[in-house]
Amino acid sequence: MAGRITAADKQLRPDPRYGNKTLARFTNCVMQDGRKTAAIRVVYDAMDIIQGKLDKETDPNAPKTAIEVFDRAIENVKPYIEVRSKRIGGANYQVPMQVGPRRRQSLAFRWIINSCRAERGRPMADRLSEELWNAARGEGKAMATREQVHRMAEANKAFAHFA
Repeated sequence: MAGRITAADKQLRPDPRYGNKTLARFTNCVMQDGRKTAAIRVVYDAMDIIQGKLDKETDPNAPKTAIEVFDRAIENVKPYIEVRSKRIGGANYQVPMQVGPRRRQSLAFRWIINSCRAERGRPMADRLSEELWNAARGEGKAMATREQVHRMAEANKAFAHFA
């Protein structure tokens, strides 16, 4: 049944170190095969690496903590519009549509995690810290995915009246 209300938001506890529910949800998305302690270790190691970079940063406009970098990265990667396939009169059209807040967040999580997993050869914490760092600065593979989605929506805006 689509659209069923669940108690997932009420059940989700903030993560213990930063007290942030978004980070707790992100940790759950990083988790594979139910290995939550491994996912927590990866995320916290990535946050420690980011904090180490921030300690060396001299720019006064730079964020002060790793959680600010995380929030900025997620906010930058969130898409505002996406294309959805819609069948009208025997033809399929790519119709641009607004993205709801929950789906925006889950897409941002997915794109960041997939771009980290696509790269091989280094520990996951290193790849994750680099991707979050780049996304906070508006760069990286996850940002490229977002820009590609936005370009696709822009190219198909002639079909927006089908939405």
